[in-house]
Amino acid sequence: MLLEPYVIVIFAVLIIGLLCLDLFVFNKTDHKVSNKEALNWSILWIGVGLLFGAYIYLDFGTELASQYYSAFLIEKALSVDNLFVFILIFRYFKVPDKYQHKVLFYGILGAIILRAIFIFSGVAIINRTYLPEFELLGRIFHVNIVLTLFGIFLIIAGFKSFQNRGEEEENKDFSKSLGTQLIHKLFRVDPKYHEGKFFVNIKGKRFATQLLVVVAVVEFTDLLFAVDSIPAIFAISQDPLILYTSNIFAILGLRALYFLLANSFEMFHYLQHGLSFILAFIGLKMILSATYHLPSQVSLGVVFFILTISVLVSIRRYRQDQTVG
Repeated sequence: MLLEPYVIVIFAVLIIGLLCLDLFVFNKTDHKVSNKEALNWSILWIGVGLLFGAYIYLDFGTELASQYYSAFLIEKALSVDNLFVFILIFRYFKVPDKYQHKVLFYGILGAIILRAIFIFSGVAIINRTYLPEFELLGRIFHVNIVLTLFGIFLIIAGFKSFQNRGEEEENKDFSKSLGTQLIHKLFRVDPKYHEGKFFVNIKGKRFATQLLVVVAVVEFTDLLFAVDSIPAIFAISQDPLILYTSNIFAILGLRALYFLLANSFEMFHYLQHGLSFILAFIGLKMILSATYHLPSQVSLGVVFFILTISVLVSIRRYRQDQTVG
């Protein structure tokens, strides 16, 4: 499937059409997004992503479809964890509800560009960093330096994430983030939202608004998040089109999903624990790939199982807390 021209055309038309739909319908006016509206859009985005996977299955077979769905599920799951950080950012900067969807829209546009750079350059680097095959203890090893380093990094990241459980982010001072510092260095900043504008003129001088600061913080947060999520999907496939399409379809619906999660923040206590196990599992798979290939169907099953258990246990705890309260 590597960069099939007609697949690229289909994907490009879909993405441009969906973004225009999002921009001119969902993002047409500043408003507070209701749970019903967010749910309808979440179903639409997830449905489109699943349908594209079905198209891959029909056109390219089970293996590539399994790779697509595995990468889609991993990116969607890790992105949900990132949405919790966005909730903390919005709370910290006291972003009015009616402007939050605008910030997330520009955040997703930045993510689309960022992931194209990371994925296509990453695949190119991986393809050039394989060591010559060698035999050890009766097994053939074909080690990739980058994948091995990514694997070690993800195991460590999973362990740290399990220990911290988001406590560092909850206490983080976002006024010191790189995004905040960059905007304050480039522009004069007025700490108000000015009806959702990014720039305003005050007494003949041009000022950036607080909304631009928040967008910058979200973009830099996503950049740091991609350091975890992008290496994780390289364990699933090295087909850049599989990785990029699954990634983009996974993040397109995050804006609508955010508004559902923002109203149920306390219901997912153990989700980060599950994501920690997923990162460690993917890291181990990367390291073992030098001598053993774990089928994509197995990876998909393991990731789905871990996510399901962590969500069910979280909901059970939430209900118990509600009963006690």
